Amino acid sequence: MAMLTVDLDARAEKALHELTADGRSVTEAVREALVVAQRLHRMEEARIAAERLAKDPADRAEAEAIMKDTEHLRAW
Repeated sequence: MAMLTVDLDARAEKALHELTADGRSVTEAVREALVVAQRLHRMEEARIAAERLAKDPADRAEAEAIMKDTEHLRAW
């Protein structure tokens, strides 16, 4: 397991204080914050990829063709 040393600015210190106010340890709060940050980062990457695909004429044409081909499968 890796050890991490971090210099906190005032904003990060305030956030850490808030995250540990319920009795959670600093280690637990930082571990959870890293996992949440990773999840947010992945979501942002997915959003950017989706935006790029939405602007791609070839991809849009393929998606429209698939929707047309599968229209009969709709429930209503």
